[in-house]
Amino acid sequence: MIAIVTGDLVNSGQYSSAAWLPSLKEVLALKGEQPEAWDIYRGDEFQFKTTANKALEDAILIKSVIKSFRNLDVRLAIGIGEESYSGGRITEANGTAYQNSGRLLEELKSEKQTLAIRSGLPEQDEVCNLLIRMALSFMDEWSTASAETVAWTLRHPGASQHEMAESFGIQQSAVSQRQKRAHTDLVIDLLAFYNKTFKEVII
Repeated sequence: MIAIVTGDLVNSGQYSSAAWLPSLKEVLALKGEQPEAWDIYRGDEFQFKTTANKALEDAILIKSVIKSFRNLDVRLAIGIGEESYSGGRITEANGTAYQNSGRLLEELKSEKQTLAIRSGLPEQDEVCNLLIRMALSFMDEWSTASAETVAWTLRHPGASQHEMAESFGIQQSAVSQRQKRAHTDLVIDLLAFYNKTFKEVII
């Protein structure tokens, strides 16, 4: 089982791609080489391959990085399944993971939702997507400061508030306030639940 995440930016016309593209590429580059493991196409659409257990964390990291730019957001469709064909480019590959991700992204566009998962396991998908929709009630509203806080947290697992304070050049008390406004604890809980839900089945 693999995970394919297909995404596109929301409100990308408000910025030159030179503003946000380097940040997106920096995150995608962690997944491997372009264009085998990830690629960007049609200006503001992208796709990358990851492991099933990292898919939601990767997606939320990208969302937090993109939302660090004011008024920008991103739609992300996580497809979990098989890879039946792997070409030289990820956009030429095929399999249920790719099909689940591509079809789900089109549904997200019509439903005006920014994140969901499809694994072909209805019970697990239903529960996880319910929690994702609940989390989107605050993730879609992240300020740039909240988004930066979540991105830093995901990039530095286990780091202390003191370390974050030093990185941002702010007081530790300000870090605590930022984390509370961003609901960082709920993001971490969601990721833990996702891993527990799928662990015995596909991860």
